[in-house]
Amino acid sequence: MSFLQKIIENNNYKEEDKTPLLIDGKRVGQIRSDYLEYVLSDKIFILKDGVISLDKKLNTFQKRTEALKHFAKRAFANKITRRFMNENYPLISKGSREPLAFIDRSISTLLGSISFGQHLNAYVMTNEGMKMWIGRRAYTKSHNGGKLDHLVAGGLPWDISPKENLIKECYEEAGMSRELASKAKSVGLVSYKYEYELGGKEDIIYCYDIELDKDFVPNCTDGEVEEFYLMPIQKVADIVKDTYEFKTNCNLVIIDFLVRHGFIEVEDKDYIEIVQGLRR
Repeated sequence: MSFLQKIIENNNYKEEDKTPLLIDGKRVGQIRSDYLEYVLSDKIFILKDGVISLDKKLNTFQKRTEALKHFAKRAFANKITRRFMNENYPLISKGSREPLAFIDRSISTLLGSISFGQHLNAYVMTNEGMKMWIGRRAYTKSHNGGKLDHLVAGGLPWDISPKENLIKECYEEAGMSRELASKAKSVGLVSYKYEYELGGKEDIIYCYDIELDKDFVPNCTDGEVEEFYLMPIQKVADIVKDTYEFKTNCNLVIIDFLVRHGFIEVEDKDYIEIVQGLRR
């Protein structure tokens, strides 16, 4: 396997089995053919001329948001989604920062909407070289339970700032104080288009780095992490490159880290494709 292969595998989106979802003439998502009949069974969605839109009576932000909230609760009741998450994600068109409605996070994949997240690369400089803190997701988690993950990673709801959300996640997942979490540096983003269980969509992950002291020991406060490992960076790189132990999108964030810190160098035969492939 290779780093480039992991990037390619994380961009397996297929347009041919999707029906576009439009609001005010702007594409905000797409529905996979497997779930088209289910979505259209809810009368708030209208199929016309090969595209899906919302009932014309839902002509304000608030009306659309309320209707889509009820749809999300029905999708959970009908066992289409695993839970109602009560986190606001935006319905936005590509290149825009103006949401046309809020949806619950639980249906973002079903509706194929662009989603945002945050991942923190937490590393330590030791006498043996750089090491990175890695978490193993709790086996009880419904999504990728037991997979390796970043020390801190999570979705980014719309109604909280990236800084405040990262501080919150740092405490919940690693027991970091606000003062310590505030030292994390924003270092860019990775993006990809992936086929999930309920549909295909684009994800944008904001990336952060933080250098931790040798005596820092993480402590999960929300029960979502099984255990932590302080791994040599080369071991982390080898796991990313040669196995499927990491939650899939973590591979991209770690590859980006390896590029920025010089562990993947220009001499790598796939270097250009790797760097270009991290941002779709």
